[in-house]
Amino acid sequence: MAAALTGTGANAWEATEGKPYDGQTVHVLAVKSSQFEAHEARLAQFEEATGIDVVYDYVPFPNMKEALTTEMVAGGGDYDVVSVQDQWVTSMQMLLQPIDDEIAAQGTDLSDFPAAHMRHGMIEGKLVGLPVRGHVQLLFYRKDLLEAASVTPPQTWDEVVTVAKAIQNSSDTSGIALPYGKLSGQNLMVWMNLLWGNGGDLFDADGAPIFNSDAGVAATDEYVGFLRKDEIVPAGSAVFVEQDAVTSFKQGNSAMLPVWWWVRSQLTDPEQSKLTTEQVGFTSLPAVAGSDRTTYTNTWIFGVTAGSDSKGAAAEFLGWLTDPALERDVLLDPDLTEVVAVHMSNLRDPEVNARWSGMHQAAADALATAKGMAFGDDWPRVSEILETAISSLASGEQDDTKAALDKAAKEIAALR
Repeated sequence: MAAALTGTGANAWEATEGKPYDGQTVHVLAVKSSQFEAHEARLAQFEEATGIDVVYDYVPFPNMKEALTTEMVAGGGDYDVVSVQDQWVTSMQMLLQPIDDEIAAQGTDLSDFPAAHMRHGMIEGKLVGLPVRGHVQLLFYRKDLLEAASVTPPQTWDEVVTVAKAIQNSSDTSGIALPYGKLSGQNLMVWMNLLWGNGGDLFDADGAPIFNSDAGVAATDEYVGFLRKDEIVPAGSAVFVEQDAVTSFKQGNSAMLPVWWWVRSQLTDPEQSKLTTEQVGFTSLPAVAGSDRTTYTNTWIFGVTAGSDSKGAAAEFLGWLTDPALERDVLLDPDLTEVVAVHMSNLRDPEVNARWSGMHQAAADALATAKGMAFGDDWPRVSEILETAISSLASGEQDDTKAALDKAAKEIAALR
């Protein structure tokens, strides 16, 4: 077994002895991402160790689902490895082939992947892909405003209300920026964490809606209550989408912001933000008191296509691509600013956290108990119905939470 090297560090992945795929080419279809380009820049060692040539084709995100659909409808053959977003995996299952045996033979430690990411590589109990790119939510906050109000970063949603009110009493800044408007289900991304934290879920084991349960009503009342009862969000939040909430924080109009970790660089970018690095702190997303931490996640898996003529070589490449040592090498590269990690070993790594000020440990704390979303073929319509219900309650168009959720559950049940 010949160890491959990535960048400046030794990679734990090892090529299959004897180079059984020497001379083969693996064609990769990937969404355009600087993270994936960093992987491509490290291919020389893999290609030398295996004799496999790897060719990347990148597609911008808005065109990615169409490109995958075209490959699936055509029966495959153009690509051997593809990247698929979590929301599309179920509808793309005819494109992907099971890889349980190949990945097991490589000795990949699947337990190193958080369950919230790993679930998206499974279809009907079979492994069809491994996480390579994943995002989590963190709670960003203004260090200076919390200090001035003599409060510490909240660890529960009850504490969020207490901290927000303390900040509003000591400054002219709103407590927390949250989205309640309708746009691609963005107003669901905090609400879902409250739903899980209250012991609820979207669907039962048979796929029937259960978000209109007592737990769902409690979660919805709490989320909408931040706006209508507690009044800890900025004026106009009833129509805020995610970018409005981010802008409110960047412009110094809100003291806290739950959002994707990749947004961090925007929050202190002098070209678009009034805030400095010294002013912005972060912690894991707050939990419902007495419950495990959760985080809404976004996951990209890579899988081997059913139409590939080089499945063995493709699986060999996938083993290299998903090795934690490759991910760590990118995270610690001083010439890069890539923060994405989907391995718990890297999320908890002292050197990684030293470089990124503990952000990855904060993500690990939430991911350790986060279960993630279940997306079906009908998710676009499901999310549209759900976000409409939340928006109607936030705007005051509807004031009966149970009735709004029951109506949404009835509409969604009719889809299934």
